[in-house]
Amino acid sequence: MAKSKQDRYEQIKRFESDLTQCMKCGFCTFFCPVYQEERIEPSVARGKNMMIRGLLAGELDYTKEYAERLNKCTLCMACTANCPAKANIPNVIVAARADTVKARGLKFPYNIIYRWLLPRRTLFGRVVRFASWFQGIFLPRTEGTIRHLSMFLSALGKGRNIPQIAPKFLRQIVPVVNKPPEGVKTTMTVGYFTGCMTDFVLPDLGKHVIDFLNRNGVEVIVPQEQGCCGAPVFLGAGDFDTGRKMADSNVKAFEGLDYIISDCATCTSALKDYPKFLADTPEREEAYTRFASTVFDISQFLVDVLKLPASAYKPSAEAKGKKVTWHDPCHLSRHLGITSQPRQIIKSIPSVEYIEMPNADRCCGMAGTFSLYYYDLSKQIADKKVEAIKSTGADIVASSCPGCEIQLIDSLLRNRVPVKTMHIMELLA
Repeated sequence: MAKSKQDRYEQIKRFESDLTQCMKCGFCTFFCPVYQEERIEPSVARGKNMMIRGLLAGELDYTKEYAERLNKCTLCMACTANCPAKANIPNVIVAARADTVKARGLKFPYNIIYRWLLPRRTLFGRVVRFASWFQGIFLPRTEGTIRHLSMFLSALGKGRNIPQIAPKFLRQIVPVVNKPPEGVKTTMTVGYFTGCMTDFVLPDLGKHVIDFLNRNGVEVIVPQEQGCCGAPVFLGAGDFDTGRKMADSNVKAFEGLDYIISDCATCTSALKDYPKFLADTPEREEAYTRFASTVFDISQFLVDVLKLPASAYKPSAEAKGKKVTWHDPCHLSRHLGITSQPRQIIKSIPSVEYIEMPNADRCCGMAGTFSLYYYDLSKQIADKKVEAIKSTGADIVASSCPGCEIQLIDSLLRNRVPVKTMHIMELLA
């Protein structure tokens, strides 16, 4: 039985008000990172808006080219932030991706990765563990714990430099319940959403986050049942059905906790997006909304909830006496509106000199799977960020998104710029 027109455009119709909000003025062309490199209309919000309108009018169909154009967007929200009408075309793009997946399905190997690996944390962990053995044999080190992806691994980005997979995952080295040390009063309890990168690649960061919170009177719960936030699945690929399964699992894993903190801007934003994109029943709407209200970025939590005094922020050995600049992750700044808190923390660290970066909120070009599909384009976008970092004369560029950090590490190494990339929590002792 053929699908009705309403079914074919089910998700787009939910965000049709965003679609019609666009005035076609083209102001977004000045700010879209993809358009700034390609200079073609389908690259920018206005062009994608007209393309989706053409689909609704029956002038276009769910073709391979249509899907390709939808995917070529970082969802950085620069268009919306600078739009006179505040048209949220990224909402419509995510919705259109979902309807496209319903019509065309997911292509190999992403159908296997997104539907069978990412939702199954134990199985995914085993695959990642196998990959860690593989990297030790085939991937040469370029600097410290950074490995270089060979040209033949083109699906992961030709020649990309990435942090190596950790020998032990975070969930293997910390207990479920992490209490403050003896003599420190417990003032509150939080859940820690570790995310894939902190769990599998940056467990030392995760351990440091837990230790810092413990020293400041916070008991930290790390549920073993938690999984991927789902950002690559429902936001990147448009697989809402699998995204709901992942959301249901995470909501259940953190049930009963009043605060959930994350050290990844993308994860934080994705978790808070559950009700907007994935709530298809009143029960899910209620559960996802309640869950989203408890999710906080780590810098937001330290400044706005825990309200730590400036004296709590001591420099780590690597940050002491250094000049530090800050890269605003798109998910943190434009999606969540968190910009002052990380700067407040960095400026509070004694012996650290903070230097504001020009266009600090400019997209770095990572955007999750975008940089896998379009690595060359991603590099072009990142090179502008590298120039901005160089102009500050900083020793360290800090951020709070492991995805952005991978992009910055790769881009700085490619351009031979001797600036270290660190997570904001790594600046703290």
